[in-house]
Amino acid sequence: MRRGEIYWAELRPRSGSEQQGRRPVIVVSHDAFNATPNWRSVIVLPISTSPKQATRGPTAIALSKGSGGLPADSAALCHQVTTLDREKLAQRLGSLNTQEMARIDAGIKAAMDLG
Repeated sequence: MRRGEIYWAELRPRSGSEQQGRRPVIVVSHDAFNATPNWRSVIVLPISTSPKQATRGPTAIALSKGSGGLPADSAALCHQVTTLDREKLAQRLGSLNTQEMARIDAGIKAAMDLG
């Protein structure tokens, strides 16, 4: 498992406006963190295909169908960074390229006011 890879994940249980159900997520945790065999958690961003989500501003990063194996035009929701147990990650879809990950990083910085 590496940073920038996209997996199908089961996001249940969730509450409120959190993304839920079976959906793609992007791994954003550091590769050294991801490679630690006894550490069961992974930091991810949920992905939505909702056109409404794609208009949420600088923290919703548009991703085209096919990017990282995505089946449809989507948006990475950088304002919903979450930690999951690795067992919730299922099939690997693919991996984002360097330019796409730079946009994801900018969205995370905007969401967390990291300047």
